[in-house]
Amino acid sequence: MRMSETRVRAIVVHVELKRRGGNSQAPRASLRSPEARLEEARSLALAVGLEVTEAFTATLADPNPRTLLGSGKVHAITELVERSDAELVIVDGQLSPVQQRNLEKAWKAKVLDRTGLILEIFGERAQTREGSLQVELAHLQYQKSRLVRSWTHLERQRGGFGFLGGPGESQLEIDRRLIQQRIGRIEGELETVKRTRSLHRQSRARVPYPVVALVGYTNAGKSTLFNRLTNSGVLAKDMVFATLDPTMREVTLPQGRKIILSDTVGFISDLPTMLVAAFRATLEEVLSADLILHVRDISHEDSEAQAGDVESVLAELGLDELRRRHVLEVWNKIDLVDEEERRQALASLSRRRDNVVLISSVTGEGLDTLLNHIDRRLAAASVMFEIELGSEQGQELSWLYSRGEILSRHDDGEHGLVRLRVRFDPAVAPLARARLGDRLKVIGDVLRPAAE
Repeated sequence: MRMSETRVRAIVVHVELKRRGGNSQAPRASLRSPEARLEEARSLALAVGLEVTEAFTATLADPNPRTLLGSGKVHAITELVERSDAELVIVDGQLSPVQQRNLEKAWKAKVLDRTGLILEIFGERAQTREGSLQVELAHLQYQKSRLVRSWTHLERQRGGFGFLGGPGESQLEIDRRLIQQRIGRIEGELETVKRTRSLHRQSRARVPYPVVALVGYTNAGKSTLFNRLTNSGVLAKDMVFATLDPTMREVTLPQGRKIILSDTVGFISDLPTMLVAAFRATLEEVLSADLILHVRDISHEDSEAQAGDVESVLAELGLDELRRRHVLEVWNKIDLVDEEERRQALASLSRRRDNVVLISSVTGEGLDTLLNHIDRRLAAASVMFEIELGSEQGQELSWLYSRGEILSRHDDGEHGLVRLRVRFDPAVAPLARARLGDRLKVIGDVLRPAAE
């Protein structure tokens, strides 16, 4: 049964590790306060419907290898668990299997670390078969290292595998074998999904539109923006990871150019490596996009740190420095900032005009500017050709009109010729070259090196 169906009472403890001299060991911690990190941990707990009875920060100088927290803090939380009748303690940090088991014994309550909690959220948010498989794979890999005799239900689900455990084989070994078998099956299914996704990309290339991908920290407003631009009904709530499975819709830009807009899973600090790996096939859509919109919640006090976390995940996925030129920052939620913050944002915008757009996906402010900016960025990356065809080559003319933007046309009736100047999006240019060959004369080829 999912946590959200039972309203489990939970305590949230954010663990802040300190170095000598008072500097935090957490990445980009100088930009993110302990209070903000605690509030994010609390939001993660609320995302699965937990009833948070207490939330506080525990600062550590030296992690205890047995329990992470010091003995005094462990004892204090034991009393707090008993007093609040909590069934679950969320430790916003990374626990080893030994630490997790020791804390569960001390507190007589279930314990989840940050990775385990994020996996729970992903498990609730996955809607498609692919998303569910990716989450289950990550969850199984996580559980492999911390088996506590909790996987025997896998036998019952599959009618019993008693023959796998020979005489003397321990339950733990049976559990581990069952998990490994399930991992193998899921990896096989995901390979099939990956091939299908690749075929989908190829089919889109045959009727190609530029792909514009939305990325951003969780709860930055990506799905609200997606809905605004596409008039669709993607789940958009004020909660972390409201969107998990990627969604794509066609959008027509002001100059008539059609694009495919892709909404993706939100990123978060300390995103478990196994989740990045599990969702790599899905996030490959981002890396192959013609333009990436990095949506930021500019009203959030940790907006800069969140942006750094997103950039780190993109780098881990393989977005190199060259491809970073095709990232446009979209500063969202401008309606939530006060006048002074707005003036500061506008001042920053004046220094980075080609790379930043200010918007509110709720009120619609700045959306026309954003669409025009997307149009200009894609046009700047387009390829222009001149071509001369016979007036009887109707199929070729029709193809050019359907796949490209006709900039000019001259009909030479005396010689039965049609001279065209055509602009293609980068994704279409190779198809045009393959179809029309030497008849195409390049007059403006600014394809990015990554696409050549």
